[in-house]
Amino acid sequence: MVSSKLTHIDDHGNAHMVDVSDKAVTARTAVATGRVSMKPETLSLILEGRAKKGDVLSVARIAGIMAAKHTHNLIPLCHPLAVTKVTIDLDPDETTSAITVTALVKVTGQTGVEMEALTAASITCLTIYDMVKAVDRGIVISDLKLIEKTGGKSGSFKAD
Repeated sequence: MVSSKLTHIDDHGNAHMVDVSDKAVTARTAVATGRVSMKPETLSLILEGRAKKGDVLSVARIAGIMAAKHTHNLIPLCHPLAVTKVTIDLDPDETTSAITVTALVKVTGQTGVEMEALTAASITCLTIYDMVKAVDRGIVISDLKLIEKTGGKSGSFKAD
């Protein structure tokens, strides 16, 4: 059951970081996804390694990993986490002229990693856009969402 009380707001209406010191240390994972749609020629440019800025998929993967590790610097009130694993899978689909990004983040700690997975997926998508925007300004980033999470007091979640 989800509490109706906002956890990041104190009794006086002020934002604060939630105290997780009494929470159990457990293994936690989160998986998030996003989609980058583009012109077929742009996807070919990426897959053939012809982008002027370099290897789009490798750079995007590194950006996503770095983003997961720095989420607490980007999202107010997020706890800094000792992330133990980040994987970024990039699945190009020539039929739909898109790349699906899937980010998995793991930690053993006292709070979840959903925001880290969402941030990793988001930044990976944005990096793909950045590296080829000069040839395709019509790129669309869509479908950013949490796919699943495990661990912690609230248990597991899996999107429909």
